[in-house]
Order: sequence, then structure tokens, then C-alpha cells
Amino acid sequence: MTEPMYHPTTPEIAARRKELAPEIHDAFEAFSHAVFADGALPEKTKQLIAVAVAHTTQCPYCIQGHTRLAARKGADPREIMEAIWVAAEMRAGGAYAHSTLALHALAHQHS
Repeated sequence: MTEPMYHPTTPEIAARRKELAPEIHDAFEAFSHAVFADGALPEKTKQLIAVAVAHTTQCPYCIQGHTRLAARKGADPREIMEAIWVAAEMRAGGAYAHSTLALHALAHQHS
């Protein structure tokens, strides 16, 4: 049996991360709580943004965690899927927009 590429996060892994850099860990935790707290945007919206971003960064841990958190904050499966489609469009749109670089290079290549 092959070993999985993405190992599950365990309490032991979480404790080890904190043990190795406790001050930074605590600062990150505080930052994360502040970012996702209700503010100008409600937490549900922030979690939907996180689902979309997680798909563009392709972090499986973030995809799973923020999808679950979005659902817990009231996002339904259709909202979650639409957020994923926004991410897909942005990723494809970036490639399309950057074609300008290739077209510029082709127009200015020296023979």
C-alpha cells in the first residue's frame, strides 16, 4: 500500500507545530481568528472566499477545512460550488489575461 501524499492532521502534529514555534503559532492563531470574525463581511462570506482561495492555492487541507466551516456558517452546497466556480474562472482568466505576455513576445521576437 502506498503512503498518502497528504497525511491527516492529528493532535500530535498540531502540538508539534506549536512546540517548535509557540509564539509564532499563537500569533497566527490570533490572526486567523481576527480575519474570520464577523466584520464588514460576515463570517459565512469570509469562509466562502476561503473556499475559493483554497481551490486556487490547491491546498487540500484548506479546501476540506474551509468547506466544512462555510457549511457550518450556513453556506449551502450551491453557494460553495459557486465559490469554487469563481475560483476556476479566476484561474482560467489569469491564464487568458497573461496571454498578452506571449503575444507581446511573439510580436517583438527577432528573426
